[in-house]
Amino acid sequence: MEVKKKPEEIFREYERGVQYNQRIGEDGLYEAVERYENFYIGRHWEGVNAPEMEKPVLNFTHRVISYLISMLVADDIGVNLTPFRKNSRREAMCRVLSRETERVIERSRLKTEAREALRGCAVDGDTAIYFYLDGDRKTGEAARGEIACEIVENTKVLFGNPFESRVERQPYLLIVRRRLIEEARRVAEEDGRSREEAQRIRPDGESRYGEDDQDDRLVTCIVKLWKENGTVRWMETCRETVIQKERDTGYRRYPVAWMSWEAVRSSYHGHSAMEGMIPNQIFVNKLWAMMMIQVKNMAFPKIFYNRSIIKKWTSRVGDAIGIEGSPDTDMRNIAQSLRAGDFSAQAMDLVEKTISYTKDYMGANDVALGDVRPENTSAIIAVQKASSAPLELQRLAYFQLMEDCVRIMLEIMRCDYGVRTVTVDQETAQALGLLDNWPPEMAAPDSLDLQLDFSGMDLEEMELNVDVGTSSYWSEITQQQSADNLLKAGILQDASDYVERIPDKWVKDKAGLLKKLKERQQQLQTARQQTPQDQLGLNPMENGGML
Repeated sequence: MEVKKKPEEIFREYERGVQYNQRIGEDGLYEAVERYENFYIGRHWEGVNAPEMEKPVLNFTHRVISYLISMLVADDIGVNLTPFRKNSRREAMCRVLSRETERVIERSRLKTEAREALRGCAVDGDTAIYFYLDGDRKTGEAARGEIACEIVENTKVLFGNPFESRVERQPYLLIVRRRLIEEARRVAEEDGRSREEAQRIRPDGESRYGEDDQDDRLVTCIVKLWKENGTVRWMETCRETVIQKERDTGYRRYPVAWMSWEAVRSSYHGHSAMEGMIPNQIFVNKLWAMMMIQVKNMAFPKIFYNRSIIKKWTSRVGDAIGIEGSPDTDMRNIAQSLRAGDFSAQAMDLVEKTISYTKDYMGANDVALGDVRPENTSAIIAVQKASSAPLELQRLAYFQLMEDCVRIMLEIMRCDYGVRTVTVDQETAQALGLLDNWPPEMAAPDSLDLQLDFSGMDLEEMELNVDVGTSSYWSEITQQQSADNLLKAGILQDASDYVERIPDKWVKDKAGLLKKLKERQQQLQTARQQTPQDQLGLNPMENGGML
């Protein structure tokens, strides 16, 4: 398949992707996402022209969506790297990569970005996280640049094949950026465009991404990613001009992680959790508004008075009301009050049932939300666990999103990091052969600073297994408890084996302690070999000379 690289050709691909999005659903993806966002934040009466009508908002959809998101992010995410084919060197390299991956996750704020991405996924239906190397960030050493990530809205990611949801099977990806005109022109000139070419970058009046179509400060820029000869290539254009020219990233996988809330067959866009709740939310708001009008108009008695007797009625407290004729006239002939009947209790009951049934069917009942008295703790816990079971598919999709993020980060490390300083412990240094020529008369240090060439890593040869799950799977408390249980069960009978399984942070100078234990074990073994057996209480002549 021929790859389109001219600005006008890429823009036609962009327009084709936009047309596909506009055919999704009744109103198209762009209007649907705008509606989802409005209902999530409480703008339920957006565009309604009813100035005399009360506009109440009983935003139960926000609470349900927030509950679904919190159930997925309640536990911290943990990442574990292991090789499928294990040997000491590969396991040592996995420990180095795990440490660097944790540092990148912390420095790039990936966990925070992932939580925000999950919110967008639940509300809008999909989410994407885009990774790149920020070359301007300092690292404290000669090598510059760190991995960064940003969330991309689902309306700004276009797949080359919209009927395939897997990123790695796409012929190309388009990522839409809305840049200021001055910024786009500056970037184009820095990348080698002439000033005349840069001036061809003009505002396009785009309005489908939330901006005013009269705003003349923004231009639609398109980042195109495609694979050529096994690696990902990258370029950025606008309608008529190349902003950043084509370059080979060297990546073997696209730097985009994608997740859908609920997969839709033959489409890369998923189904939003908001979609099914919006009609119920509209019904509840409308019915509540009509009940408010009824109460406002009919809750207080109406006064009917005889205008032939009373010229003007006043409701002010203490005011005298003048009448024509004798005050002894029957008051029923002067004025009466009339109270209208109450509205049917079925209206309030229907509102409550609509909210209750919607939350139940979304798996966010009162027990799960904590709106019950904890009279039976075990029953409440059981119901909460059962209510979270329907989210298991979303939980697994979230774990897959994080695994894709880790694999993308490893790929960027391999291609863009070069030689970097990493700190390794004594065990890792020994497995990597760093202590082979270490003088025997000198004690090996507990940790070493290693100059590691990340470009020399072959991730495919290492056959990395990336496990993603709740961090409790690999938490220090769980690790310590497992070591204690193995010791009590008699499975671990050697002190050094037990200490090796204790978390590093829980024992000061763990490497030194392990070294002393192994030296003591070696001394005891040597002493046993040199001591005659009769001094150990054993007689070699007993049992026919058999021990």
